[in-house]
Amino acid sequence: MDFNFPGGGTLINVLAIIGGGISGLFCGRFLTEKIRQTLQMSCAVAVIFIGAGGALSGMFKISGGEIETGGTMLMIVSLIIGGLIGEIFDIDGHFEKFGIWLRKKSGNEGDSTFVDSFVTASLTVCIGAMAVVGAIEDRLLHDPTILIVKASLDAVIILVMTAGLGKGSIFSFIPVGIFQGTITLLAGFLEPVMTETALKNLSFIGDILIFCVGLNLMFGNKIRVANLLPALIIASIWN
Repeated sequence: MDFNFPGGGTLINVLAIIGGGISGLFCGRFLTEKIRQTLQMSCAVAVIFIGAGGALSGMFKISGGEIETGGTMLMIVSLIIGGLIGEIFDIDGHFEKFGIWLRKKSGNEGDSTFVDSFVTASLTVCIGAMAVVGAIEDRLLHDPTILIVKASLDAVIILVMTAGLGKGSIFSFIPVGIFQGTITLLAGFLEPVMTETALKNLSFIGDILIFCVGLNLMFGNKIRVANLLPALIIASIWN
C-alpha cells in the first residue's frame, strides 16, 4: 500500500498503534496479575525517564565548560496558565467521558481499567513535538519519515501498555488520528508559527507532561495531565 499522500504518516501511526495494541492484548492473556503489575511499573519507569530526560535536556546546557539552566519562567507560566485554561474547560473530564463512551460502545463495560488505560496511553502517544512536526512535514513535504519513526515507538509503547494496563490502551489510536490529522489539515497555517524556538519550547513542556503521565502510572492519578495540555500552546507562543 502506498502511503505517500497527505495524512499517510498519521494512517501508518494509527495502524501501528492498533497492531501494537492487538499484540499486547494477545500477550496479556497469558500473563499473571503479578506480571501485569510489573509491566505497569516498567511502563511507569520508562515514561518517567523519557519525560525527565527530555525535560532536563531542555533546562540544562553546557556553555564554556559550565552548566547553565534555562526555561524556568517558560515552565512556570506555561503550566500555570495552561492548567487554569484546562481546569476551566475541564479537558480531563471530557477525556474520561469519551473513554466511558468508548468503553460502552466497544462492549467493554465490565472492564474497570478501560478508561484509565485509554487516557494514560492517549496522553503518552499524543504529546510531543514529533506529532506536530511530523504531521506538518507529511502535508507540506509529502515526507512521513518522522511519523513512521513515531509509529514504531508508539507500537512498542502501546504493546506494553495494553499487556500491562488493559485493552483501553488500543483505543489511543483515535485521539492520535484526530490530533495529527487536524495538524495535517492546518499545516499551511501552522508552519510559519512553528519556528525552531516554538518547537523547542513545545518539546520541553511536552516532556514535562509525559513525566507527569509516568508519575500517575506509578502512584495513581494524582495529576490531571489532560488539564495541563493547554500549556503546550502557551509554550509554542512563548518568545
